[in-house]
Amino acid sequence: MSAPASPLKINEGTRQQAELDPTQTGRAPRSDGGSSYVPVQTRSERFKSTNTSDFPTVTGREIEWKFSPIAKLRPLIEGVLDGGAWHYDTVATPGVSIEWVDRADASVGSAGVPEDRASANAWSSFERALAITIDGDEIEDLALERSGLDGAPRAAHTIITAKKHSRGHIVLHNSGAALLAENVEIIVEDGADLTVVSVQQWNDDAIHLASHFARVGRDAKLRHVSVSLDGDVIRINPSVHLVSEGADVELYGAYFATTGQHIEQQVFVDHDAPKTKSRVTYKGALQGRGAHTVWIGDVLIRQSAAGTDSYEQNRNLLLTDGARADSIPNLEIETGDIAGAGHASASGRFDDEQLFYLQARGISEEEARRLVVRGFLAEIVQRIGSPELQKRLESAIESALVPEGAQS
Repeated sequence: MSAPASPLKINEGTRQQAELDPTQTGRAPRSDGGSSYVPVQTRSERFKSTNTSDFPTVTGREIEWKFSPIAKLRPLIEGVLDGGAWHYDTVATPGVSIEWVDRADASVGSAGVPEDRASANAWSSFERALAITIDGDEIEDLALERSGLDGAPRAAHTIITAKKHSRGHIVLHNSGAALLAENVEIIVEDGADLTVVSVQQWNDDAIHLASHFARVGRDAKLRHVSVSLDGDVIRINPSVHLVSEGADVELYGAYFATTGQHIEQQVFVDHDAPKTKSRVTYKGALQGRGAHTVWIGDVLIRQSAAGTDSYEQNRNLLLTDGARADSIPNLEIETGDIAGAGHASASGRFDDEQLFYLQARGISEEEARRLVVRGFLAEIVQRIGSPELQKRLESAIESALVPEGAQS
């Protein structure tokens, strides 16, 4: 088991908060000078640390955990994790290098710091990080397949770096068994253009908690796509910091939850520089009793981010009774000098008129439902940029659809 990590990059306000009330990290002192504490209301105020012990024991009442099935996640939140190297398959690609680096490497911690205990537990436990570096001005494509993690509690750490003015397309494809907590750091240097696609097609009993931290430089662009289809519990939380003028991020997500499955994503975009831009679009379909999805979208436009252009949206399609979609968009604006900012959220059932239109043309109800769901999620899947992977995902989504009466 690896040695505990030392704390990294905790801002002074957060440090003072922890010192004032070390047992209530997620709380802040009252503005009127009173001695009691009130819950942190915005994402930017959350406590951050790389040490598991700095976070209190998770009860399930915390704002970052209140929608999650804590009993299933307890081994990753509180337990001992195997932080050893894991197996992956890939093909050598010109302009892309892959190597294992020590946890003391200077690149570790470049993109972000954990905001919850599970992420900190993974950070404290990993022994070496997998570093993927793109350094070419042509579009470099790399597909990395990860499977065979077995069912033991594991920690992982991945660092993806796009060097200045480089262009790359990285696909992280997950399958097989897993009980995994991990952190993925993404650094997009000035002028670079990077696409990162994370695909979750785990075994039905797999549990996967991931925090993705991204840092986007001047006139750089990041396209982040998350596709979650299979697994018992999947929680992918991307956090993007736009640190320099002209930084641009597009965040896309597609997910399909079936009976008893929990898929969660908590998105955070931090506009911290002038003339930055963000677009967030997540779309999901739910089918079967107990299917549960959670989407929380937080956007912060700081006082330093004049000229920001931001929009986020989430759409959910409920195919059967007994499914639940929680959708919470949040927008925090600290300056009035913006180009635009907005958010939208909608969850609803099948459009009967769409079904009637298709059935009136000789298409069966089952096939009509398949067509509607495929069309609904197509906007996200097409953003992947890999025709081969797009076909695989479209096939997986279609095969997951079964007639409504077959759901238990």
